[in-house]
Amino acid sequence: MRNRMLVALAVKTISAVGSYVVSAQNQPMSFFITSVGMGAGANLGGLAGADKHCQTLAAAAGAGGRTWRAYLSAAASGGQPAVNARDRIGQGPWYNAAGVMIAKSVADLHSDAVNLTKETALTEKGGVVNGVGDTPNQHDMLTGSQPSGTLQAGEGDTTCGNWTSTSGDGRGQLGHSDRTGRGATGASWNSAHPSRGCSQENLVATGGAGLFYCFDAN
Repeated sequence: MRNRMLVALAVKTISAVGSYVVSAQNQPMSFFITSVGMGAGANLGGLAGADKHCQTLAAAAGAGGRTWRAYLSAAASGGQPAVNARDRIGQGPWYNAAGVMIAKSVADLHSDAVNLTKETALTEKGGVVNGVGDTPNQHDMLTGSQPSGTLQAGEGDTTCGNWTSTSGDGRGQLGHSDRTGRGATGASWNSAHPSRGCSQENLVATGGAGLFYCFDAN
């Protein structure tokens, strides 16, 4: 009798785990890190160019049927108001290429509950981005944002000329994709430090490759 109960319990446990795995795998990708940059440092062609890059990579991964937006803030310019990254990306929830939930809402994404770590911040191909200890380190993500997801304040440039510049004098605020766990400190996924400049060489020297986050904004 006891053996039958143990077997039944084991079967239920396996079934529950299996159901969770299937459920996770069935979640369509709605978040990714660009597997490649655009090759011109922080000159992404502005927000529109960055969005197009997200859309192109998503389409190549079989997820082009949704509206993809780059997680980037931009300063007020040309009579246009400032843009906050958090306002561009929809309401969530968001899942990575493996079907793992990153965040259930905008508030969740910008809180200690965010599930963005080196293991979960995957590219559209499901790859892990190199972090500290890897060669080369590419964990710096372009964001132009502060932890709240709003434009990074500062007297100087924090968005590399609203993502159109490769100047050595400009700066872009960066986040770290290789956080080590939920609630990790000193390794903000969206606001860790500024770049040394805006050229590809500047970004590489800082610890990046011109990569950025893309979200399904539907």
